[in-house]
Amino acid sequence: MMRFLSVVLFVFFSFTAHSNTLLVVGDSLSAGYQMPAEQSWPILLAPILEQHGHTMTVVNASISGDTTGNGLARLPKLLQQHNPDYVIIELGANDGLRGFAPSTIRNNLSQMITQIHATGAKALLMQIHVPPNYGKRYSEVFSSIYPQLSEQYNAPLLPFFLEEIILKQEWIMEDGLHPKPDAQPWIARFVAKKITPYL
Repeated sequence: MMRFLSVVLFVFFSFTAHSNTLLVVGDSLSAGYQMPAEQSWPILLAPILEQHGHTMTVVNASISGDTTGNGLARLPKLLQQHNPDYVIIELGANDGLRGFAPSTIRNNLSQMITQIHATGAKALLMQIHVPPNYGKRYSEVFSSIYPQLSEQYNAPLLPFFLEEIILKQEWIMEDGLHPKPDAQPWIARFVAKKITPYL
């Protein structure tokens, strides 16, 4: 009987030790814009990570239209509620499209990373770019925020998945910005490949 209980406890604690939570805090690019939530790439991510040997509960806390300020405001409750081991920050596109000051964007992301690290979780920052029609100077300053924060806080910088698919017209909605449902499995595989070294 004792041997049986020992085996059960070993299996239980082994599973617990290897079962982590990944929180995705993003905007419409991750929320599954104009599609059922279950088709969004974060929801498709868990089984792909499982294939790579990582048992992961993925929580998609992305909301269409969110800015870095919105993400910062929501983050404390999300961290408390889900107690994640990893947090992907996919925010900034809406800030850029609205022409927010780079200093504001930097400050919001900086606070998010700091709060995540304070809980013992690992922040994974996704690079975001804005269209060049916003002006070369603004676009360059905006884009530079992400590698600078990545280096400052030792937070892995993930490549912007939209850059990989924006020219595939069959994968982009008519607005020219949002990936269609057909693109979501590819995005999930792309993100899984990029985050696996840090898990």
